[in-house]
Amino acid sequence: MKKYFSMKINKRTAWATLALMMATAGMCSCSSNDTEDKPLSNEDNKPIELTLTRAEQDLVNESNDFAFNLMRQVSTPPTDGQKEKSIILSPISITYALGMLNNGAAGETQQQINQVLGFGETGADGINDFCRKMLTAAPSLDKLTKVMIANTIFMNKNYNILPDFLQKAKRYYDAEPETRDFHDGKTLDVINQWASDHTEEMITKVLDPNSFSPNAVSYLLNAIYFKGAWAQKFSKDDTRDEAFEGAGKKVPMMHQEHEFGYTEDELCQVLNLPYGNGSYTMTILLPREGKTTDDVLQKLDKENWKRYLLTYPAIVDVKLPRFESNTDQNLNEIMTKLGMPLAFTDFAEFPFFCDQPTKIGMMKQVARIKLNEEGTEAAAVTVIGMIETTSTNHEPRRIEFHATRPFLYIISEQQSGAIFFIGKYVGD
Repeated sequence: MKKYFSMKINKRTAWATLALMMATAGMCSCSSNDTEDKPLSNEDNKPIELTLTRAEQDLVNESNDFAFNLMRQVSTPPTDGQKEKSIILSPISITYALGMLNNGAAGETQQQINQVLGFGETGADGINDFCRKMLTAAPSLDKLTKVMIANTIFMNKNYNILPDFLQKAKRYYDAEPETRDFHDGKTLDVINQWASDHTEEMITKVLDPNSFSPNAVSYLLNAIYFKGAWAQKFSKDDTRDEAFEGAGKKVPMMHQEHEFGYTEDELCQVLNLPYGNGSYTMTILLPREGKTTDDVLQKLDKENWKRYLLTYPAIVDVKLPRFESNTDQNLNEIMTKLGMPLAFTDFAEFPFFCDQPTKIGMMKQVARIKLNEEGTEAAAVTVIGMIETTSTNHEPRRIEFHATRPFLYIISEQQSGAIFFIGKYVGD
């Protein structure tokens, strides 16, 4: 029997990888860990333990609550005549984009950003220190999991970024802003090419002529790319087309039986599928018969998430769809509802960002995931457009886990439970 990858929470190492967001190439640096073609032994690819402060350990729990709140806002039940859609989001990409912009904020605007992201009274400097620490460490956790993190700022030539903001963007986020003529007819293509370059061409367009404004003050971008091979791969020979509840069609269903981390409650079955050396894991939350993904979402919070990570080994008969999913999500209204309305109004306070009063004109995220027998490839780009203002152990038991109906999934770092991606698959 192969080694079981547990999902124990290490209280000394919380928030281990809340950083898969930022590095740059050319205009910014880029951090990655390339997967190896040759097989690695457990000795060659041991998980790395990260030591974080108690404050950082507490922050990861609050940040995960933001992830669940975000998913609840986006995952609204379909109205009459509408079909439910699959969703893929990277809440941590939003955290990093806003974390960098937060260095230009002040007053109630900054307080609202801190509260929504779960940072409370930590302050911008504490967030910066943490982001820098994680930025340098996250890509090296697993040699079999490729991680690329990117961040940059495109600045309109008619505006000047303030020196202190520029210094913090470089120091903590490896961001090297590029000043451009937004009316040159090329900047839109340059931004989209940057997104493509930093997501291995998974996301080739983050802005279009309708969402790009040549009169904008700046565009701040974050990119995340993740590619992990299952620790226990599925065999393509065992994949069969099977019915998926609510989809009205058959989907390619992968199948294997193996020992995995498992738990359950009255709402759902919970299965942990590790990648590589187990540093990163996909957690699948399959609602019980008669329950829905929204029922599970309503109960998901930082405490339940920690409980779901405490799995026990079981022999699990797994069926899981092979699928691709993408989301192009406008975040203005979502973030306003979550509690930071000021940033989008003429009363926004970003006095430390540039030489003119600004507000967030648009905020969106484009994300994509590909899941197959080999593993998972996922990417997200978050863009913020700034504009001027006008004013315990158990004996293994055999479990049947057949994901033949809509389910939630979360890609997280094992030691801390920090959430990188969260999504819903409904068979579309």
